[in-house]
Amino acid sequence: MSQASIQYKQGLYSIVQATVGFAVLVLVLAGIGGTIYKVISPEGWVSQAFGRSLSAGAAALGSLALVGGLAWFSRSWGDVSRRTLVSDFLVYGFAAAGFLYLAQIWRGGL
Repeated sequence: MSQASIQYKQGLYSIVQATVGFAVLVLVLAGIGGTIYKVISPEGWVSQAFGRSLSAGAAALGSLALVGGLAWFSRSWGDVSRRTLVSDFLVYGFAAAGFLYLAQIWRGGL
C-alpha cells in the first residue's frame, strides 16, 4: 500500500470516529435534558409522585440533591475498573434515554 492510501484510510477513520462521538454526545445531552425536563415539568415525575404540594416537591428535590452530593463525594472509593464500568453505563444509559426522547419528539410530542 502506498503512503497516500494509508493516510487516506486514517483520515477517513478519524472522520467516522468523530462523527460517531458527536452522535453519542448529542444523544447524551438529549438524554440528560429530557430527564431533567421529565423531573421538573408541571406534569413531571416529582409532581406526579407528590401532587402539587410545594413542600413535598422541595423535599424530593432536596433528597435528590443529597443523594447526588453523596455520590459525588464517594466517587473516589472503590475499584477503578468498576468505576469506569459505572460511568460507561451512565453515559450509554443517558444516550439510550436521549434516543427515546428524540424519537418521542419526532413522533409528535414529549
